[in-house]
Amino acid sequence: MPTVTIPAALRPQVDGLSEITVAGASVGELLLKLKDQYPAFGAKLYKADGALNRFVNVYVNNEDIRFMDDLDTQVTDRDEVAIIPAIAGG
Repeated sequence: MPTVTIPAALRPQVDGLSEITVAGASVGELLLKLKDQYPAFGAKLYKADGALNRFVNVYVNNEDIRFMDDLDTQVTDRDEVAIIPAIAGG
């Protein structure tokens, strides 16, 4: 199963875990399973309309899924998925 790395800012919503192993064939499937398992985490990832929040960046093996197949990006048991919140400031 792919491993999903959880950033420190979102760990309180997943019982403090830094990594979670989740079954799924695509990034979208993984994230939806995490949303179902950890509703507070899902509330941080998704907007009310079900779209991924724009401040959430997702990488598979260090590749941005926006330049792949986005949430349809396929994953295997060997893949590492990282959720990286965008940082803004000035």
